[in-house]
Amino acid sequence: MKKLSMSQLNRISAEEFKNSGKLPVVIVLDDVRSAYNVGSIFRTADAFRVSCIYICGISARPPHKDISKTALGATESVEWKYFQDVSEAVKSLKEEDFQVYAIEQVDESISLGQFIPEKVSKIAIIFGHEVFGVKEKLFPTIDGCLEIPQFGTKHSFNVAISAGIVLWELSKKLKIKN
Repeated sequence: MKKLSMSQLNRISAEEFKNSGKLPVVIVLDDVRSAYNVGSIFRTADAFRVSCIYICGISARPPHKDISKTALGATESVEWKYFQDVSEAVKSLKEEDFQVYAIEQVDESISLGQFIPEKVSKIAIIFGHEVFGVKEKLFPTIDGCLEIPQFGTKHSFNVAISAGIVLWELSKKLKIKN
């Protein structure tokens, strides 16, 4: 066994990425205060060929040196849009027939492993502030909340880790659109 070289990995270019099929998922970042987390999420979004990232509120947006440090160029491949208020982003997504879910621990949350998306649907996933989570005012306007099962003493993951877990699970359940 040996590691593959960069040429053996057959990675596509940023331009090829832009013209390729995408996972029918939009990531919504609401008030994610760490630019490093935003950059890590860009990098993960590139890996899973996410359609777009909606950056909202106080979340840092490209170009930003701390985003670049963790994104490693993914800001050049992944499309993104900025919204001052997350409610505007949700309204826009609903108008485009997206199912919108928040990653949050609530009394009626759906365990991520049990979540079955409609095969023809487009899905948006909201990730909230690192301390305060997703704003409760959004709950009446979205389709539900998904929760990542946890078994230790802590009750949350880092937002960038959460994005990786959620995108991995969704990539198994949804197909990249050609």
